[in-house]
Amino acid sequence: MKNIVVYIHGKGGSAQETAHFQPLFADSDVLGFDYEARSPWEAKEEFVLFFEHILKSRKSVTIVANSIGAFFAMHALQGAGIKKAYFISPIVNMQILIEKMMSQAYVSEDELRDRGELDMRSGEKLSWKYLCYAREHPIWTAPTHILYGENDDLTSFETICEFANQIGATLTVMKNGEQRFHTAEQMRFLDDWIRRYS
Repeated sequence: MKNIVVYIHGKGGSAQETAHFQPLFADSDVLGFDYEARSPWEAKEEFVLFFEHILKSRKSVTIVANSIGAFFAMHALQGAGIKKAYFISPIVNMQILIEKMMSQAYVSEDELRDRGELDMRSGEKLSWKYLCYAREHPIWTAPTHILYGENDDLTSFETICEFANQIGATLTVMKNGEQRFHTAEQMRFLDDWIRRYS
């Protein structure tokens, strides 16, 4: 049985991005997961169905997950037997992110609870159910390496450090890096990071 690496994209991404990671894991099959979930409870159903056969049929399963894809993976695959995880700009504390969005939109906790959901000008949706879910669910425990851009505008350096310390993850910070790794320089840095820990 061959090892497998599953790539889990971020918001607006797709499984086509998997092609970039193929050469970095030459001794493994590399598969992209094009999920449709938009919440962690939807991800729990969809991810478990997708990974069920893979986890049973492969020697080991590694994931490379980007941004919100990492957040979904942490909640859906907790305790599933993932051998190793590479998280790129992961959302690690959705509670803080939602509270930040509420503050920027001048929405109080009482207002969000009373209304249930609120549409924001940015096109994002604030959800009381999502906020409650983020507060109530445990953190990730699989061996993990985290790549973080210094200028990440979704997760603060303090938040990512606290998370990395909690789970015993390595944390690599790219100076002047962004939340979305996409330039040639950023992708070279990302590739070197994966090679260092693979």
